[in-house]
Amino acid sequence: MTIYFYKADAPYGCFSNFSPHPIHIEGLDWQTVEHYYQAQKFVGTENAALIEVISQAPTPMDAAELGRDRTLKLRPDWEEVKISVMWKGVLTKFLIHTDIQRILLSTKEQLLVEDSPTDYYWGCGQDKTGQNHLGKILMAVREEIRQQLVKK
Repeated sequence: MTIYFYKADAPYGCFSNFSPHPIHIEGLDWQTVEHYYQAQKFVGTENAALIEVISQAPTPMDAAELGRDRTLKLRPDWEEVKISVMWKGVLTKFLIHTDIQRILLSTKEQLLVEDSPTDYYWGCGQDKTGQNHLGKILMAVREEIRQQLVKK
């Protein structure tokens, strides 16, 4: 069975980067994974001041809009690091919040798919042919957490 998720207030909404689960990474607090992810686009750039602005954005959508501004120059290695940045944020979220960790682990071996109608990179897109990188990261995080639990 496949589990489709997208909206933070829908079933399996905790899998969304917009879900209200704060994270703490490298000494900084982030309201959501989306806030963290969008801010990382500007690390070490002339637009680094945006990191603080994004961290304080009222909603994850506001953070996303700031980070998606195509007029701003992103860090030069963004395409190479964006998957690892997302991995770090998602893993941290599910390690910190054991309530949603249990939900993730309860999915067992089921395929997880971000059902975004517009995102063919992180999600499956409207026609379900997208790359589903967020779903793949969630499944890898699920396995990582399982391995950590076995070692305990």
